Amino acid sequence: MKPEDNATEPSKGDQPLHRMYHHYSEMPYSQRVLFTATLLLFGFAYLFALVNIYDTYAGRAGGNPLMLTYQDIVVGYSGSGQGSVLEGALGGPMRDMLPHEERATILNWLHEGAKPDAFQSDVNPIVAKRCMLCHDGSNPHIPNFSTFEGFKKVTEVDTGPTVPTLVMVSHIHLFGMGFIFFIMGTVFSHAYVRPVWLKCAVIALPFLGVASDISSWYLVKLFHPFALVVIGGGMVMAACFAFMWVITMYQLWFSKPPHSVLERTARSGGDIPTIT
Repeated sequence: MKPEDNATEPSKGDQPLHRMYHHYSEMPYSQRVLFTATLLLFGFAYLFALVNIYDTYAGRAGGNPLMLTYQDIVVGYSGSGQGSVLEGALGGPMRDMLPHEERATILNWLHEGAKPDAFQSDVNPIVAKRCMLCHDGSNPHIPNFSTFEGFKKVTEVDTGPTVPTLVMVSHIHLFGMGFIFFIMGTVFSHAYVRPVWLKCAVIALPFLGVASDISSWYLVKLFHPFALVVIGGGMVMAACFAFMWVITMYQLWFSKPPHSVLERTARSGGDIPTIT
C-alpha cells in the first residue's frame, strides 16, 4: 500500500498524497451533502439499535431491568437453565407487550402446572389478543401459539435461542452490519487522519468486531465467558462508528483543508470550496 501524507507541513519531509486520495474539501457539494445525509441517517439508526439491545437484554437474568449486565448477555444466548422460555421472554424482550395483570395471569398458570383446561379459560384469550399477530405459525423461526401444543413448547426449560434461530439472525446481521461499515468506511476513507495505520485500523476493526460478536453467540452456549467477547465486539463497533462519524462530519463542514491538500490543489490549479 502506498503511504499517504503523514504530516501537515511539507517542510517536515512529507511524502506526497496518494494519487487516488481525495479529501472532502476537493469534492463537489452534492457529494458532501450525500455523505452528510448518510451519516445523519446512520447515526439515528445506530442509536435506535443500541436502545433495542438494551431493551432486549437488560434484566434478562432477573436483576435490575434498568441495567444491562454480563449475566443478562449469558442468559440471552444460553438461557437461564432454570426457568422456562416463557418466563424469560415475559421478563425480558416481551415484558412490555402486555399489561402487568395479564403477564401475572400467564405466569401464575405456568407456576401452577400449565394445565390445558386453565390455558383455554385464562391464558388463551390473552394469547389471542396480544400474541397472534406474530405467533400465528407463519414464521417457522417464531413459536406457534395457534395450538396448545405449540404454546406448551415455550413452557420448557430455557436454553436460549436455538441454533437455527441464531443462524437466521446471524446472516441478517452479517449482511446488514457489513453493508453499514462498508459505507461508513468508504466515506471515512476520505478523511485526513494520521498516522495512516490508525485510519486503516478504525476502518477494519468493526468488521472484526462483527465477526467476533456473532460467532460468540454460539460459543456462549458452550462457555459462558464468551459473553465478554460479545460485549467487547459490540463496544469495538460502537467506538469505531462514533470515531468515523465525528471525524467525517467535522472534516466535511467545519475544519480547514489539510496543508498538503491545499498545496496539491494549488499546484494543479484546482479550486477548493471555502469553509466559512
